[in-house]
Amino acid sequence: MAASSAASMSIGSTISFGSKTGPFPQSKPFGVKISSQNSFTSFSGLKAAKSVSCEADSSFLGKETTSALRQSFALKAQKQNQNFQYQLQPQASYKVTVLGAAGGIGQPLALLVKMSPLVSALHLYDIANVKGVAADLSHCNTPSQVLDFTGASELANSLKGANVVVIPAGVPRKPGMTRDDLFNINANIVKTLVEAVADNCPDAFIHIISNPVNSTVPIAAEVLKQKGVYDPKKLFGVTTLDVVRANTFVAQKKNVKLIDVDVPVVGGHAGITILPLLSKTKPSVSFTDEEVEQLTVRIQNAGTEVVEAKAGAGSATLSMAYAAARFVESSLRALDGDGDVYECAFVQSDLPDLPFFASRVKLGKQGVEALISSDLQGLTEYEQKALEALKPELKASIEKGISFIHKQPVAA
Repeated sequence: MAASSAASMSIGSTISFGSKTGPFPQSKPFGVKISSQNSFTSFSGLKAAKSVSCEADSSFLGKETTSALRQSFALKAQKQNQNFQYQLQPQASYKVTVLGAAGGIGQPLALLVKMSPLVSALHLYDIANVKGVAADLSHCNTPSQVLDFTGASELANSLKGANVVVIPAGVPRKPGMTRDDLFNINANIVKTLVEAVADNCPDAFIHIISNPVNSTVPIAAEVLKQKGVYDPKKLFGVTTLDVVRANTFVAQKKNVKLIDVDVPVVGGHAGITILPLLSKTKPSVSFTDEEVEQLTVRIQNAGTEVVEAKAGAGSATLSMAYAAARFVESSLRALDGDGDVYECAFVQSDLPDLPFFASRVKLGKQGVEALISSDLQGLTEYEQKALEALKPELKASIEKGISFIHKQPVAA
């Protein structure tokens, strides 16, 4: 697509022309006005920039992150080129592998990851039907090279050199099925895939989507421990969908601008273990007791809402792919040196008396840099009671995952 001398492009997320919106809510790409005659070789049709102007409310970037990025650009402008105010040069330099790329989540997730200017290689693995997905995606004119890998014999090659591995593989929920019903099938799938990750890219960020996350993340941790490569800072249960839903539902309920809404969600990723901290909503809004209960229950049961609406045809695939892509993009930004990346995730934690817990974390080049404990301070009575109520169920799910691995030793 040809671009005029004043095109619009998003940084830290997708590339877009003449648009002010980006696909990832937390990546918050902002508009960059480009006007120059110098060629910009990384992306066909774009021109290098002599000046950069940020349109902060044109995307999902928060005000603090936008401010930090403005300062970063200003510093780079001074250092990189004395002849120009700033030369725009995104570097696509990260390899992402999606395990389960032909599935209902894997396909839209792969498309969204393909749109990231930070990705140089996108490896798609599945047990079948992935070749066509890769061929289709490879026609998209974004920088990453797409390669397909089919079956167990190609799993290792799909992982070599990966910086981020995303695991949506597994069977979806069907009407009347709980996340625990998925356990035996998905537990074995996650075990096998994480064994391969441990053998081929032990330093990668590992994003677990396969349900039940409350159990599959502990399974992954035990596999990595037995392989001698466990780094708790780099293992994540992707609970971003709970945050995405909370933000959406609160914005709708209170009629506030969605781009500004941020609701931390803690606990786990199933039923009552999902606890939106509505009292910590930014910007600050007031809720009646009835609204708190209605919103909390809806956020907790939103997955079932989709399963029932699809009437047996699937579960939450598109919204999950969107949320997972947001978390991938945040991880890539952190790996690329952005010092202002925060997401909620299910990680090894010492915040409550549980070995794993979902909370807001700060991401950095080495993974989790800090657990944000302030979200759990000053809770309302309702939230405090809900927090205590979720602990036994979450603890049982964690122990179920750990015991599964102890009963089935990891392959050498």
